[in-house]
Amino acid sequence: MLTYTIDLTPFVQLSDRQFAQLCENHPDIKFERNARGELIVMPPTGGETGNRNALLVVKLGIWNDRTKLGYIFDSSTCFKLPNGGNRSPDLSWIRRDRWEALSPGDRETFPPIAPDFVLELKSPSDNLKDLRDKMAEYQDAGVKLGWSIDRQGQTVEIYRQGQEPELRDRPVTLDGETVLPDFELDLSIVW
Repeated sequence: MLTYTIDLTPFVQLSDRQFAQLCENHPDIKFERNARGELIVMPPTGGETGNRNALLVVKLGIWNDRTKLGYIFDSSTCFKLPNGGNRSPDLSWIRRDRWEALSPGDRETFPPIAPDFVLELKSPSDNLKDLRDKMAEYQDAGVKLGWSIDRQGQTVEIYRQGQEPELRDRPVTLDGETVLPDFELDLSIVW
């Protein structure tokens, strides 16, 4: 399955309300919108990618349950980013104080906040250039730490606020650094 990017901007600029209505009217389709306003239609993941995504959510969830530092979100959560994009990372995390500063209404809709941490797990249908653009968009929106994991290539690109991405070939673990203190991800669950 392929991801499709549709540029409707020459014809219509979808408002936040119209984008939300589009998503609500088509609950079986996963939509995103990049910072340029282009509509992105995302296919569902396959079994191997879905399984590994679930394992990653569990690992971060166990750490978060122990530390009580923030809130985790799965790939069904769409964030309204400050740069105009509507994005759904495979896994994301927001510091407790930042999340709790949002109004209850903002928490129920597409939360208008950039996560502190995002993780994207490349599936076979993902285009590497599009994934890199998405990670750069997260970085531009204020995400402090991002991991883009290419399971097939066994590489990880690490995105940090204000820095160029770092490419690691076949790393054994990843460290949450100051964003996710004392979190270490054993990548044997991914490879």
